Amino acid sequence: MTNDLIEKYVAPRHAGEKEIKIFFKQRSTITGIFIKGNDYDELRSKNFWRIVTNASIDTWKKTKDVNLAKIFNGTEFTRLSED
Repeated sequence: MTNDLIEKYVAPRHAGEKEIKIFFKQRSTITGIFIKGNDYDELRSKNFWRIVTNASIDTWKKTKDVNLAKIFNGTEFTRLSED
């Protein structure tokens, strides 16, 4: 997916709050939260996204620790969904 398509999907869902299912070309689907860190605009311009995966979501909601996030390449995404 392109960074513009991802941004159009993520922005209205208030990044950092909504859990989103992310489907990949060559790996298993994950559920995660897109994080807006200090480098959000720079990463977005390169189609990289900081995402807290399902395993760390509860801790993220308590601590807001950016170190819990992993960076994913948006070109590997095939679809985003709230279901």
